[in-house]
Amino acid sequence: MIDITLFGSVLVTLFVIMDPPGITPIFLALTSGRPVRVQRRMAWQATLVALAVIVLFGLAGQHILNYLGVSVPALMIAGGLLLLLVALDLLTGKMEEPRQTKEVNVALVPLGMPLLAGPGAIVTVILAVERADGVGEHTAVWAAIALLHLILWLTMRYSLLIVRLIKDGGVVLVTRLSGMLLSAIAVQQIAGGVMAFVNGEG
Repeated sequence: MIDITLFGSVLVTLFVIMDPPGITPIFLALTSGRPVRVQRRMAWQATLVALAVIVLFGLAGQHILNYLGVSVPALMIAGGLLLLLVALDLLTGKMEEPRQTKEVNVALVPLGMPLLAGPGAIVTVILAVERADGVGEHTAVWAAIALLHLILWLTMRYSLLIVRLIKDGGVVLVTRLSGMLLSAIAVQQIAGGVMAFVNGEG
């Protein structure tokens, strides 16, 4: 039998960390200007990338970090720096340049990772899998992970309806607000990594 309590705990924790509602304005900002079918494709691409990363680290995360000699604080700082670069592009309007001149798939980076599959989500999954005992608990953990990614896909997929309502001016406003939000997330993530190093956790 599936452990319902553990299922709910992992689902809620990942929901708070990966924040499906919060990713909506960032997804709209990063994909604005693209055809609807491309935006829809990027929604499931970002979801699949995040799921692949989460599954990989869930199965062998601690071994991978140990083999590479990478600590969790270092992972947090690296992810934060990457997010900060994206945030600066959003704030300065560089993300609004024609995408035909830049063959960059933002569904992979930064949406799939580190926005969705960031250090917080990775560490949560690693710990949940390591602490799970028995078939019921392992089933609960992986079922929660699968459901959360379904929610993420649905959130991004149907956020495209918002674009039709807010028009171009609204998209520009959302882009700037997303840049501010993302820069704050990046700074917080970097600060958390630095503090972890200072406290001797790195």
